[in-house]
Amino acid sequence: MISLYINWDIDSEILTVFGFPIKYYGLLFASGLFLSMFILKGIFRKEKLTDDAHEALFIYGIIGILVGARLGHCLFYDFDYYSKHLIEIILPIKKDLNGDFKFIGYAGLASHGGTIGLIISLYLYSRKFSIRYLKILDLIAIVAPLGATFIRLANLMNSEMIGNPTTMPWAFIFKRIDNIPRHPAQLYEAISYFLIFIIVFTIYKTKNIQLGNGFFFGLTITLIFLMRILIEFLKINQVDFEKGMSLNMGQILSLPFIIIGLYFVITNFTKRETI
Repeated sequence: MISLYINWDIDSEILTVFGFPIKYYGLLFASGLFLSMFILKGIFRKEKLTDDAHEALFIYGIIGILVGARLGHCLFYDFDYYSKHLIEIILPIKKDLNGDFKFIGYAGLASHGGTIGLIISLYLYSRKFSIRYLKILDLIAIVAPLGATFIRLANLMNSEMIGNPTTMPWAFIFKRIDNIPRHPAQLYEAISYFLIFIIVFTIYKTKNIQLGNGFFFGLTITLIFLMRILIEFLKINQVDFEKGMSLNMGQILSLPFIIIGLYFVITNFTKRETI
């Protein structure tokens, strides 16, 4: 078997501007968000929703995602540390061994928390602009997998969320971690999420069947978190307390989303009426 191992040794920091680092993570996160908003603009016009509503969605969305993702990481993955360092939850700084504060950015973000935060912020948004809640959840769900694709590419650039050792010919050697060939789990997820985006967007564009409110929301979260559970089996544990667990924290947190998603999908096909 021909080895195609890729030696991955990318510096997560692109450059520094006035003492602040510009990193691939932030650049890709922003790129995914802006591309999603661009596609949503066309969807909003097709659904006869106003440009003002579209512009406001950006603010509600970014606040919901960032706040939810940050709190999700601090509560689900590192509660013991952040319960003793509350200031670091909300400020992108960390005290070093000399007692000085250093800018580190928001290094910990959890996708499950970001999803919950977005769902909550969209409820507030729907009340503000008098748009049916399930309708706005559906519209966001169409582009959400695209945003998730960019986030996983950002994880790849950071050499984080790496996979288990493997002998597969396409393995990545994350030089900043070790010299062991590993599954590029971030790339697996990015490809999966992009394919989910293509599927959901195509269904929306064709609409060959009558779909009730909540269908796209249900389909998207079912597919995304199902892939999350499957690919997690190829990853190393993210935190120490996951050792010995049959399902890790990411998989456990994915189960409720799949159950909720299946409810909306199945309801649409059994009742065939607006929920």
